[in-house]
Amino acid sequence: MVSRRTFLGLLASSMLPLPAMAADADNEPDYLHDWLRSGQMPRLAERLPKMPRIVNMAALGREPGRYGGSVRTIIGSQNDIRYMTIYGYARLVGYDPTLTLQPDILESFTTENDTVFTFKLREGHKWSDGQPFTSDDFRYWWEDVILSKALTPGGGALELRPHGNLPRFEVLDSLTVRYSWDQPNPNFLPSLAAPQPLVIAGPAHYLKQFHKKYQDEIRLSALMQENRARKWTELHTKMARSYRPENPNLPVLDPWRNTTAPPAEQFVFERNPYFHRVDENGRQLPYIDRFILSISSSAIIAAKAGAGESDLQATGIDFNDYTFLKDSEKRYPVKVHLWKVARGSRVALLPNLNSADPVWRDVLRDVRVRRALSMAIDRHEINMAVFYGLGTESADTVLPESPLYRPEYSSAWIAHDTAQANDLLDAAGLDKRDRDGIRLLPDGRRAEITVETAGESTLDTDVLELVTDHWRRVGIALFTRVSQRDVFRSRAMGGRILMSIWYGLDNGVPTADMNPGQLAPTMDDQMQWPLWGMHYLSRGTQGVPPDLPDAVELVELLGKWGVAASSFERAEIWHRMLSIYTQQVFSIGLINGTLQPILRASHLQNMPEKALYGFDPTCYLGVYMPDTFWLKEDQPRV
Repeated sequence: MVSRRTFLGLLASSMLPLPAMAADADNEPDYLHDWLRSGQMPRLAERLPKMPRIVNMAALGREPGRYGGSVRTIIGSQNDIRYMTIYGYARLVGYDPTLTLQPDILESFTTENDTVFTFKLREGHKWSDGQPFTSDDFRYWWEDVILSKALTPGGGALELRPHGNLPRFEVLDSLTVRYSWDQPNPNFLPSLAAPQPLVIAGPAHYLKQFHKKYQDEIRLSALMQENRARKWTELHTKMARSYRPENPNLPVLDPWRNTTAPPAEQFVFERNPYFHRVDENGRQLPYIDRFILSISSSAIIAAKAGAGESDLQATGIDFNDYTFLKDSEKRYPVKVHLWKVARGSRVALLPNLNSADPVWRDVLRDVRVRRALSMAIDRHEINMAVFYGLGTESADTVLPESPLYRPEYSSAWIAHDTAQANDLLDAAGLDKRDRDGIRLLPDGRRAEITVETAGESTLDTDVLELVTDHWRRVGIALFTRVSQRDVFRSRAMGGRILMSIWYGLDNGVPTADMNPGQLAPTMDDQMQWPLWGMHYLSRGTQGVPPDLPDAVELVELLGKWGVAASSFERAEIWHRMLSIYTQQVFSIGLINGTLQPILRASHLQNMPEKALYGFDPTCYLGVYMPDTFWLKEDQPRV
């Protein structure tokens, strides 16, 4: 076991004499010309860190680009401006396309047995407003946010206190900070690299004006009134929110910064002149000057993208839009690619083991019933009819691209066998039927399952139409109910949803060093056990504890993963959890390895033809570095 690991940012990229190159005036973006000419902004060599992160395009199989241009994309609501934080994917540490962790914002870091983490910042690194990014920004967040009972009444994120206590925090010098735990915390670095990352630093020079400790009462009251906040804590939280960047004045470290205050129908993100990455020729990233996000009804995003109104579209479109989008290549200067979805299952049926109906709750907790429902489904028919045979019939589990993949996980209880499904249901006590052939529950009611969906994809309803026929053959009646996502989740928490259709595992390509919490009841938005997940999330103050032995074991194994000191130990725990999860059919996976259409303007360069697509860990487009995308020439508009 390696007791100490050191990661240097430069080794992750290249070793070039950058400062001399960066001084070349040809490397300045034209977009910044007016600021530079008027002296409102320093030259590139002064804007960059002393040792910036050098992204070697040749090593990535890409071309060095040119500056300029705007990219249009369409979002479904104001909340979706968070996609820019995900796409930009600037993290203290982050994954590369091979899903290997490396320094990004950090110059380097060291770990000792996953208990002591020392972070070194880049000398001269600046926030987007030109102010220095130093250890003081970590100190502020630690002392005045995390340790503030007013701002953080819950005691801090679970990722910071996996064993109950917060770490020890030290500022070693202006560029070096350290976090230390008494027990291993293998989830610390992955949580910093996540799509919604753990926040441990903020722009202190800006945020102090909203903090009671640093601002006088009269001015703080005026700021609260100006920003429509009832309490100073609400004000600080609102102004500091970085994941959903609604505050245009908040300094950021991302490649693009929001310039539009909500509410608005269109949001403009412009290049961060102090971004810390450059290409091998000393050209500062991002190449693209602006992203323009236009809000539209989710129902017509695909139609708008196919009509040439988007230069880069990944969200709001689905596989069933592919034929239409591909046809748009004949009429508009766009290209459509297919990336492999990195989820455990593109669609999964999630029986609610926390149902408020005591009879159905007992029925669904019988593993024979869950296995029978899975085996009754003809996945081959679904694959051919909905995915044109391009997906893989599988349980809800990891993909072959994951080092944790084993064939027995993907094949668990997916063989289409109506006879065996009927036998399992009979053995579970559902052996009586009415005159229509529908099975009867122990209390005499018909076995009618209403599967609820958020209604965000017609693909879900297409799948459910087929499953309705499959289950009818084993005496189960299926009905579909559509509701909005917020209502959908609220009903699940209240136990009013019997079963839902949703995505499978978020991360279908994990490594042993990634947190296996998705396999255990850990979150309140896990539709198969929301109350158990809430109990874990709230550390026992809400929800109810799991009382199904296999679910209890999954939580216990997750705890063991959290103190495991080696990747080997963590891999063993992953395999045990994957075996339990698939054998117990806690999620009825159907098809994985499906394809996601990605539309781009034909002049948009450096976007991979094929890649993995998912929220976690690839951050949709994020690990493929959209800051390296560029426009070969000004994009013609339709």
